[in-house]
Amino acid sequence: MRKPTGLSIGLLTVVAALAAGDKRHITEVDLYHFQWIADAQISPDGGRVIYALTNVTARHDNYETALWVIPSAGGTARQLTSGPRDSGARWSPDGKLVAFTRSLEKDGKPQPPQIWLLAMDGGEARPLTDMPKGAGEIVWSPDERHIAFASASLVRDFQKKPPPATEAAEAETDVRVITGAGYRMNGAGYRDAKRPSHIWVVDVPGVPGSMPTPRQVTSGDFAESDAVWSRDGSHIYFTSDRRKEAEFQSPHNDLYSVDAMTGASAIKVANIDGRIEGLSLSPDGKRMAFTGEINRVEGKPERSYNQPDLFVSGLEPGSKPRNLTASYDFDIGAGPGGDQGPPRGGSRSKAWWSSDGRSVMVVSAEQGKANLKRVDADTGTVSPVTDSDFAVYSWSATPDGSKAAALISSTTNVGDLYLIDVNAKSNPHQLTHLNGELFSKLDLTAPEMIWYKSFDGRPIQAWVQRPPDFQEGRKYPLILNIHGGPHAAYGYVFDHEIQWMAAKGYVVLYPNPRGSTTYGQDFGNIIQYRYPGDDYTDLMAGVDELIKRGWVDPDKLGVTGGSGGGVLTNWTIGHTGRFKAAVSQRSIADWGGWWYGADIIAPTWFRGAPWESEADFKARSPISYVQKISTPLMLIEGESDDRTPPAYGGEQMFRALKYLKKPVVMVRFPGETHELSRSGKPVHRVERLQHIVAWFDKYLQGQDVRTYDLN
Repeated sequence: MRKPTGLSIGLLTVVAALAAGDKRHITEVDLYHFQWIADAQISPDGGRVIYALTNVTARHDNYETALWVIPSAGGTARQLTSGPRDSGARWSPDGKLVAFTRSLEKDGKPQPPQIWLLAMDGGEARPLTDMPKGAGEIVWSPDERHIAFASASLVRDFQKKPPPATEAAEAETDVRVITGAGYRMNGAGYRDAKRPSHIWVVDVPGVPGSMPTPRQVTSGDFAESDAVWSRDGSHIYFTSDRRKEAEFQSPHNDLYSVDAMTGASAIKVANIDGRIEGLSLSPDGKRMAFTGEINRVEGKPERSYNQPDLFVSGLEPGSKPRNLTASYDFDIGAGPGGDQGPPRGGSRSKAWWSSDGRSVMVVSAEQGKANLKRVDADTGTVSPVTDSDFAVYSWSATPDGSKAAALISSTTNVGDLYLIDVNAKSNPHQLTHLNGELFSKLDLTAPEMIWYKSFDGRPIQAWVQRPPDFQEGRKYPLILNIHGGPHAAYGYVFDHEIQWMAAKGYVVLYPNPRGSTTYGQDFGNIIQYRYPGDDYTDLMAGVDELIKRGWVDPDKLGVTGGSGGGVLTNWTIGHTGRFKAAVSQRSIADWGGWWYGADIIAPTWFRGAPWESEADFKARSPISYVQKISTPLMLIEGESDDRTPPAYGGEQMFRALKYLKKPVVMVRFPGETHELSRSGKPVHRVERLQHIVAWFDKYLQGQDVRTYDLN
């Protein structure tokens, strides 16, 4: 395992490389040498930061994750655990212990993760739980004597006596009896309706190495998450959706409270008309801050995109949460996406209160950026804590909210750890330069951010990544790269795919068309009931803009995108012949088939079910226009993708175009889910990039690529 480069060492390496002028273009296989930081947690006294460090395995077939710690004042990072599957570290309130999750291996297979304890003054980590279905989401009690966690285990799993005959028979069969519409999830596989995730509590032992028996706090047919202890440790707050057959209803859950010791009947505290998450208790224990998404505006239909806001609620039953950011038209707790988020060990950050309870700190996404903001808990006034062209993708703060540890990515940096003095008007202090040695050898350039007008005068933001040796006056082949979602966004984060395409001689345009996040509620929701449609026109306006600027050759245009971007790729080549090559990744071709077979259910995208809106489903399905396609098309599919199953995307496009005798090829990745480009096997991620660029090399650059010729 490589050791992270310290700040001073990293700077010396960069300076030396610059002096030597030893630069090369980035390659697809550089991915094997990337390192990622996830889930940075600052210690209660603000003196240290613990994080999960992810590396690619020597065989390039997976990732390994271990815990590291670094002084918040700067210095050399120190490895705490051996891995290879350690993550989710949480400090005890006094900073003396760290609880984390570790997944051991048995017969070559990872076992369910368990909670382990590590004393920060020395010694080996010791297991705390042995839950049959694993444990996660660690939360320390205020007095450090207990840990709450989530598990899908059942009490009877611990019983030594054999289960009843009927249960034993059920356990022996591999036949699944499915009763719910949402019965599987991409990556996680089939859901076990009899094992919802519940909250458990385990005592922290006084004797190192002992394993107390955990006790189940919540029970029933519904899952719980987001556990938070009350200040006196007597109660645990959590969120849960307790509606039956809720799959075809809008996302929703409520805030509950339960006795931490007895697990007495949970009491509903508060709710909004929508989903809430990221609970954060005020210093006085009387208010709860959380991120929430309102499903609809009175008198209007449900939206396909609900902008997240910051809410604060009292904790008496029946409390009415107050939306602090109702007049702030950006996304709370969100950010832009790319292909270089931590592939393992990541977790979602929550809001953080100031010590006096007068403000709440959150991440906010604005026009492709993600910065820390301070929100006044009374007035809702939003002010910046950081304000730069980058994206904070994970963070935590000290109990008094004075210092924050933030993981930050930019267009030329995968991601590093920074310390932020919340009350000082100073730039974040960089603590790590993980990929500094590698990146000092690469000729990387930042993309240019541009705005252009679409057909209706609406401004569209985009980024243009040009080749490192770009020459003014020369026209380059173009790759239009479309993000997925469709409610997602490009922005100020590192994207290996885009950097490598540029290094291979392409100008890459990656816009945020209407429907993208980080531009407000109306911009995000405007595509409801008409996706794809006007967003396609936004994309074509961006291509026209680059042609007008003289940067690209209009006869050498390519287009690609994944997921929602795959939908728009299929749509684009069915509506124009201007592109000479296309690569559609993990796409949808037939909305009707996808409605029936995908792992998620999105009733608000259409005005009813396929038989209720048959004409609309057909009109918005790219397969309806397959006879118009003349563009050579590559289709990339993950064979275990439940989000956009190949049967309703690439397989349909491939079979139809083969029948029509059009140039088409399908590239399938065994075992890969919808997360192929972000957390798939490293070797598959590299091969995916090689296939995409080879297809464009063949049809845009005229290279003699024979891989895709008929046998």
